[in-house]
Amino acid sequence: MSTSQTYVIVGAAFAGAKAAETLREEGFDGRVVLLGEEDVRPYERPPLSKDYLRGEAGDDAIWVHDAGFYADNDVELRTGVHVTELALAASEVVLEGGERIGFDKLLLATGAAPRRLPVPGMELDGVHLLRTVHDSDRLREALANGGRLVVIGAGWIGAEVAASARQKGVDVTLLAPEAVPLERVLGAEIGALYRDVHAAHGVDLALGTGVEAIEGSGRVTGVRASDGRLLEADLVVVGVGVAPRVELAEAAGLRVDDGVAVDDRLRTSAPNVFAAGDVARAQHPLLGAAIRVEHWANALEQGPAAARNMLGRDIGYDRVPYFFSDQYDVGMEYAGHAAPTDRVVFRGDPAAMEFIAFWLRDGRVTAGMNVNVWDVTDDIQAIVRSGARVDENALRDPDVPLSDLVASVER
Repeated sequence: MSTSQTYVIVGAAFAGAKAAETLREEGFDGRVVLLGEEDVRPYERPPLSKDYLRGEAGDDAIWVHDAGFYADNDVELRTGVHVTELALAASEVVLEGGERIGFDKLLLATGAAPRRLPVPGMELDGVHLLRTVHDSDRLREALANGGRLVVIGAGWIGAEVAASARQKGVDVTLLAPEAVPLERVLGAEIGALYRDVHAAHGVDLALGTGVEAIEGSGRVTGVRASDGRLLEADLVVVGVGVAPRVELAEAAGLRVDDGVAVDDRLRTSAPNVFAAGDVARAQHPLLGAAIRVEHWANALEQGPAAARNMLGRDIGYDRVPYFFSDQYDVGMEYAGHAAPTDRVVFRGDPAAMEFIAFWLRDGRVTAGMNVNVWDVTDDIQAIVRSGARVDENALRDPDVPLSDLVASVER
């Protein structure tokens, strides 16, 4: 594909890096410019709250590509740069300092930023957010000193950091307004299982309460909960979710709705502008709704899908959403997109944390999660993708192979 065109990617994280790789793999030989705010080359975020944070994995566990990849593939990777404007009428991106880079196609992969708590004390020394590799480096160094850690937020980041800190021998309190960890994602029933896992590993659970303030003079000494308790702390990690980084898109007049709104081809409301990864709220042809997915697998698949559509492939993005988590000796994979009102049925032994959970709506499986049960994700995704009614008794029965259920729904 011989061309003199320029494709610019704003955001040099996983989705952006995989998009650049795909452009070259698909034969695009024009100019590819990959712009990143961070001062390091693209990396993967999942290890930052797990084995990288614990010091069990080094830098080689996080990089998307080796150091020579970008030069070898003629990708202009520019790190430590800040894009201040998308000048869409001129087909240019504007960098801090005034430099302008023209584009024929533009991909927004600006990701998301961690939410900050609107309470006093967020600025104190010892209060950490976890999003970047440098955040993880700082937190790992702090955890090495031991002490008392309060984790605010019991979503994936909060739960994984709590687990990693306990595995390092740190005293941990997990504070959140929900009744159980991961309740907003997995529901109360499965969240209760994770509550029990954390309690069994020595995490103090301060659930069902919010935060009034983070206290200290210069350095954090505690967290004041909304129920009046003072939780002593030498360190605090705030993990209360992320917000899509839509500022550039919004200022440029792109349609924004909890992310940059794109169609099933990952096209924005402007010609020749695409979006992928954490920032993209994409119309999903399988689900019949627009969703934004903040997980590694989505960046892995959506960045390349956007790249192919930038090249005119015109392929709908319909991957079944997927994510994974590891906490202590509990590993899980989740495939699908369940609603809070969907009913859960179990296959296996939840008490032993070795099971598959299925979410059902009108007799159809909307999602499945395997916990310490492996090599079943493809079958779960096939059942979800089919949209067919399934035999609930067969779902529950571990003696009925999932492959048999897949065969029955595909007929």
